[in-house]
Amino acid sequence: MKEDYNKTNRRNFLKTMGAAGLGSLLGLSQAKAETNEPNAIEPNMPEKPSEPKFPRVPRRKLGKTNVEVPCLALGGDLNYVDNQIILQKALDLGISYWDTAHWYAKGTSELGIGKFIAQNPGIRKELFIATKASGAKNTKEVEERLQTSLKKMNTEYIDLYYGVHMLSDAAELTDELKQWADSAKKRKLIHFFGVSTHKNMAQCLAAAAKHDWIDAVMTMYNFRLMLDAEIEAAVEACYKANIGLIAMKVQGHGQEVPWKDQRYEFETEEEKNLVKHFLQQGFTDGQAKIKVILQDKRFSSACVSMGNIDLLTSNAAAVCDKTKLTQADINVFTEYAQATCSGYCAGCAHICDLALRDTTYVSDIMRYLMYYNAYGDKDRARQLFAQIPGGVRNKLLSTDYSCAETHCPQHLPIGKLIAEAVSKLA
Repeated sequence: MKEDYNKTNRRNFLKTMGAAGLGSLLGLSQAKAETNEPNAIEPNMPEKPSEPKFPRVPRRKLGKTNVEVPCLALGGDLNYVDNQIILQKALDLGISYWDTAHWYAKGTSELGIGKFIAQNPGIRKELFIATKASGAKNTKEVEERLQTSLKKMNTEYIDLYYGVHMLSDAAELTDELKQWADSAKKRKLIHFFGVSTHKNMAQCLAAAAKHDWIDAVMTMYNFRLMLDAEIEAAVEACYKANIGLIAMKVQGHGQEVPWKDQRYEFETEEEKNLVKHFLQQGFTDGQAKIKVILQDKRFSSACVSMGNIDLLTSNAAAVCDKTKLTQADINVFTEYAQATCSGYCAGCAHICDLALRDTTYVSDIMRYLMYYNAYGDKDRARQLFAQIPGGVRNKLLSTDYSCAETHCPQHLPIGKLIAEAVSKLA
């Protein structure tokens, strides 16, 4: 009985927090209107600081930086010029860590953050902003990206700058890049330097752990990848080197799962069982996927794309809730990951690259297909696919993928997925 009572209370907590969060936004405009009334505040009476109406996201230290950041970060691949309410809502919930990039939402992500800062004087000191040198091929382009980002976001500095966006090869961590990072810090243009990685994560993390000039790494990490011993060893190496770790792609979406509203429709029995299990514990499966990452104290934050108020408040509620997942819950994730591994690319691009020397974009194409199928982000998927060199795209359907499929740890039907990607993204 006590267990059922706790689960019911937890569901009520998640719902109440979401409702309170939305109410705070509505109340904010009402309060501003009321203070314009002649007798809204009695003369000579000091104003009392407003108390939060709901829990705020906890904070954790970011590696060697000694700075504390919210353990839930707002992923910024969204047009914030037209979605200012999400930025305000994030702040209401204590989510002041905003992650963006030079090319996110065709540049409107950074522009939207800049608009918010311009319209809210003094707010910059409350924010921890991270952005990335998307597409930069050398330090000259890294510098150009940084200067552009500073102007677009109306800020004199970036808190965490990812000088390499989508690191895939340790050779990219050059002495020249180290010197640039040192220079940018001395010029007070950035506070901390980092890299992000979507593929070959184990190799990239292990390499980053050996460079004391890297302050933080954002890496793809989720309930699936935590089963990979090589990635676990590399995460541990970074943690011991006191490098701040931020997890992204924490939902572990695969390539073969079409986008659906998971409240109503499920694609497989495995998906149904996963959702049912966590609903019985008082969580959605999406909330549980964030909680399982943040139970790992090696990670300072989980960066999640949250494009609407419902998702923002739901994820914040899960993070604020202090209930820990049990070993039985983790076992459910393990069983689900093993049962569905053939629909998920783990980003081990070096394996495909060795097997397919003339087609070294398989891991990228799998990610684009995931954006299309799992995220429903079709335009972005097509735009990224179009950036693959034409010579590579033209021979995708004529390539023999059998060798790569033989060596794929996830047993992906690579040829089938490539054909699907070409039909949807070309």
